[in-house]
Amino acid sequence: MNTYILSVIAFFGGAFLAAQGGLNAHLGVLLKNPLLASIVAFTSSLIFAFIFIVFTTKSVPSLVEIKEIPIYLWFTGGLCSVIGVSLYYYTIPKLGIATMISLGLSGQLIFSIIAGQFGWLSLPTEPITIKKIVGVITMLIGILLINLK
Repeated sequence: MNTYILSVIAFFGGAFLAAQGGLNAHLGVLLKNPLLASIVAFTSSLIFAFIFIVFTTKSVPSLVEIKEIPIYLWFTGGLCSVIGVSLYYYTIPKLGIATMISLGLSGQLIFSIIAGQFGWLSLPTEPITIKKIVGVITMLIGILLINLK
């Protein structure tokens, strides 16, 4: 798949994440607990993911392949998800969706630049370059402009 198509897919992925953040933050307000909204979101995500797998997956990993996966990988991604998503659901009603998403993006951006530099999380290294630094600074300026009252 070419970079243009992947970029469009990534853009829409971000739009869906912002929409789910807004919808589930509202659910958290109505339920009076962002963690309850997270439970609902992750349960419905599980159901939808299962349906998509049933219709799209041609093969599943073997038992041997599954046993080779480190134990921590079964849980740490989920822990990060529930913390990050619940924090979104908690802060969106208090800060507004544009503010929360822009601040959340700045956290993602800064973490990803550092993680890429050092190859954290078993991902390929992506050295920090002057171009990336200028890009981060430009995005942070944009985030500041979005959040200035």
